Amino acid sequence: MLRIGDIKVHLLQESRYLVDPGGPFGLVPRALWSRHMTPTDDLLVPMTSNCLLLQGAGSNILVDTGYGHKLPAKAQRQIQLTRPHGDLCQGLARLGLAPGDVDLVINTHLHADHCAGNTRHDENGELVAVFPNAEYVVQRREYEDACRPNERTRATYLAENFEPLRAGGQLRLLDGDCDLAPGLRGVVTPGHTPGHMSVVLESEGQVGAQLADLATYALHFERLGWMTAYDVEPLITLETKRRWQAWALEREALLFFPHDPLRPAGRLQRDDSGRLKVHREEFEAVQGGG
Repeated sequence: MLRIGDIKVHLLQESRYLVDPGGPFGLVPRALWSRHMTPTDDLLVPMTSNCLLLQGAGSNILVDTGYGHKLPAKAQRQIQLTRPHGDLCQGLARLGLAPGDVDLVINTHLHADHCAGNTRHDENGELVAVFPNAEYVVQRREYEDACRPNERTRATYLAENFEPLRAGGQLRLLDGDCDLAPGLRGVVTPGHTPGHMSVVLESEGQVGAQLADLATYALHFERLGWMTAYDVEPLITLETKRRWQAWALEREALLFFPHDPLRPAGRLQRDDSGRLKVHREEFEAVQGGG
């Protein structure tokens, strides 16, 4: 657990899986990225779904919900998805919380690896909210794009992950940057998707940010030209990162990276040669089971 002022931050590692490096590294040559991320024998690289639980002012707030349990068995095998320490709800249980204790769920965007854990099938096979008492929020632009997927996005924009919330009155659409809770602000950080949102935390003079897929790995935040093949607007990602690099340096912000198994949290600094480097913040993720 970490603190940003009076806000407690818990990292909940929802799942771990393997992907082709062409996804997270795009056009970056293997000779470069493999210096920092060792591939498996079958040339895959690890990713984690790092969700955050934020606690402050009496509220329990989740940032993203990971893959959840609706992913078909074939798809799970394809990415070799595992939960060696339990799922998101088991992680909450380790903190003494039940799904009904969550007050707010912030969806940074509606790609399935970030929001499929929003909903589940109940005993009658109906889709219901995993967090029954929570308000869920997402940017309106993101929701509109998710409702009109194209050939590239239809495999990850799945209505089952958000439409039951809209129908049940639990989903609120945001129009641009806005305050979400005391010390917590949603900010639009376009590039990965046009309606992509990051979450800024500020309390008692301390600052942090869940960058979401503005920087999938810490490596992506260190290097402006490194971005994923998943980014819808990569050149906009580059310019968004340029602005937020300057912000992170000026504010000495604690940064959280959604898929990084090595540096899920850290601070951007310049090394002796003037190069930007994310220095890992030491803390342990909350783990669910056994």
